[in-house]
Amino acid sequence: MSTQAPLELKKTINLPKTGFAQKANLAQTEPARMKRWMESGLYDLIRRARAGREKFILHDGPPYANADIHLGTAMNKILKDIVVKSHTLLGYDSPYVPGYDCHGLPIEQHVERALDAKGKKKSDLSTESFRRACREHAAAALKSQTRDFRRLGILGLWEDPYLTMSNHYEAETARLFGLFVERGYVYKGARPVYWCIHDQTALAEAEVEYREHTSPSVYVKFPLAEDTIEAKAFKRELLGSDDDPRRVFFLIWTTTPWTLPANLGIAVNPNFEYVAFDAGREVFIVAGELLDDVARKCGIGRRVYTAEDGGVEFQVDDYVRPAVLARFLGSRLERLEARHAWLER
Repeated sequence: MSTQAPLELKKTINLPKTGFAQKANLAQTEPARMKRWMESGLYDLIRRARAGREKFILHDGPPYANADIHLGTAMNKILKDIVVKSHTLLGYDSPYVPGYDCHGLPIEQHVERALDAKGKKKSDLSTESFRRACREHAAAALKSQTRDFRRLGILGLWEDPYLTMSNHYEAETARLFGLFVERGYVYKGARPVYWCIHDQTALAEAEVEYREHTSPSVYVKFPLAEDTIEAKAFKRELLGSDDDPRRVFFLIWTTTPWTLPANLGIAVNPNFEYVAFDAGREVFIVAGELLDDVARKCGIGRRVYTAEDGGVEFQVDDYVRPAVLARFLGSRLERLEARHAWLER
């Protein structure tokens, strides 16, 4: 029996060696790295190294200082950090001044929820007290966001970010607005704005969210006004006779049926093809490409009958395309008049 020690196979393989630890140990290494960056003034070192170079400035569109960061705000800041750092590596002097939007409805809503939790309402506070509460909330939120952005490795002038609620920022805003007025860029006019009934405030378009829902839609037939010379000539052209008792209708489709009482016109595209088709006792005019779709949905041309196969009877629900009486461009319909579907006009 051999007394030779077993061979360690690992020693026979030429494996690459690295100084990287196999475990990240982020709980220990991350605070240490952040401390090293802050103590060394890494951002200031980069600024001094790039002093005098061509500048590349990324103006930071600020996040709301209303809560902790989320995936959206994190991705936004990370992408901006990539842009700034890549231009720094390209040799530019690329300072980054972060900012925070400290005004707006999101901040007020957070404060209102905090008041609700205490059994209070916004109306219980004076305007000054509510503004002070919003200011305090924004200050706490931006402090939390700054900490998390730094943990993501984003370099910037975090010691002195711009804040829309700072006196200096508000004074500069007022000064610039004054220049706009002096130079004639500002005028007074009327413009419709969104208004929130609950929060009693105007809303920006970006703050409006629409609830998805299925709108009611209807097909409505508007009869051709047959008492005009143009209408009589058009009907004769379609039906080939003045004695044909069938009435001609323009068929329209709408998802806003409540607006029908105010309808004063029917829109057609002058370059699209339209067709007049036989609907039994009536003649309908629709867009040529939509003939089959409209006819099926309106039950025109539907045939239901019983068939037999191998001694078994079954019901067939079939569709037969209605007869097309005429084809013409939308321009042929211009100037023709129609009557309202149910109002006397």
